[in-house]
Amino acid sequence: MGKYVCITEDVHLGQNVKLSKFINLYGCSIGDNTKIGSFVEIQKNATIGKNCKISSHTFICEGVHVEDDVFIGHGVTFINDTFPRATSPGGRLQTEEDWQVERTIIRKGASIGSGATILSNVTIGENAIVGAGSVVTKDVPQNVIVVGNPARFLREIS
Repeated sequence: MGKYVCITEDVHLGQNVKLSKFINLYGCSIGDNTKIGSFVEIQKNATIGKNCKISSHTFICEGVHVEDDVFIGHGVTFINDTFPRATSPGGRLQTEEDWQVERTIIRKGASIGSGATILSNVTIGENAIVGAGSVVTKDVPQNVIVVGNPARFLREIS
């Protein structure tokens, strides 16, 4: 791959995947013809479909499922824990056993604008558009545009 790419052996890469330098992929699955930009991290148990474009500086955490034909802009962040804590009630550093991954689903053909934050336990509908800088706190229906913080309905896509 190259000296500026970190891809563990448990990553499944489809055919014709295009990878930029300075990426970190582990335990994830990337579909055919998908392009991953620079400074992207995709964690274990995340899946990216076919024909997607993941722009630079994006963080896709465990529990995120991205279907086919999805665009994710620059600097998009996904969250997989509603109430994150560094330590357990007893004061020890938390481990994976101390919390449960919360899922997020991005449906086919959706687009997420640069700088958006997508909280856990949401689904972004098919062909929906999330405006740049938006904070998605609840499900987004298919074929609509949402914008703002929190992201609110702007209009339907015709």
